[in-house]
Amino acid sequence: MKHMTYRPLILALALALSAPAFAQETEDEGRSLMEEGARLFWEGIRREMGPALEEFQDRAQEMEPALREFVEEMGPALRGLMDEVGDLSAYHAPEVLPNGDIIIRRKTPQELQDAPAPDGEIEL
Repeated sequence: MKHMTYRPLILALALALSAPAFAQETEDEGRSLMEEGARLFWEGIRREMGPALEEFQDRAQEMEPALREFVEEMGPALRGLMDEVGDLSAYHAPEVLPNGDIIIRRKTPQELQDAPAPDGEIEL
């Protein structure tokens, strides 16, 4: 008769100890299913984007000589312009006048002193 009182206790203990093992197997399967889903997703993206990327590469190769020529011709002029302009932080943002003209005002020495340090926060 005493065997009958221990039987439910032993059964409950066995079930309690086996539950983490079942949970671990399910977690591993879930992770592999997630990985498989991600792999299939990226494979689909590559398949769909492949032709567009190949076309983009072809266009870039067609444009390369013209871009190289542009940089060779305009590079020295752009360098000279940047030397003349100097530090871009010494200017206000461009303004569009009512007649359509665009002006860029240089900051006054007082405005340059009052400017926050580069490490400071920028309020958006």
